[in-house]
Amino acid sequence: MTMPADANPAGDVFGGWIMAQVDIAGSIPAHRLARGRVVTVAVNAFTFREPVSIGDLVSFYAEVVRVGHSSITVDVEVFAERDPSAPKVVKVTEATLTYVALDEEGNKRAVHPPGEPR
Repeated sequence: MTMPADANPAGDVFGGWIMAQVDIAGSIPAHRLARGRVVTVAVNAFTFREPVSIGDLVSFYAEVVRVGHSSITVDVEVFAERDPSAPKVVKVTEATLTYVALDEEGNKRAVHPPGEPR
């Protein structure tokens, strides 16, 4: 749920706050698929469709859409539920991000999806 500290004086949530949450949401399936550390290397697309307001309940849905040798591309969709007296859910943001798998020393490493030998 968005809070006053996340917003500007007009009550609109900062785009940077949403971007940070999208990055976290996108990293979860990438981390699971890579079975280890991943870092964001690109924000391929980011579209703000509608403003998010204080008090909106915001949900993030992330899906892996491409796996490369060491990279994982994830689509994230963001929805806001507003007006508790007459709930309405609207898509507010969508983004595509690319993550790269890293080894213990911080070097790129191959992604090995579950079921594939390391």
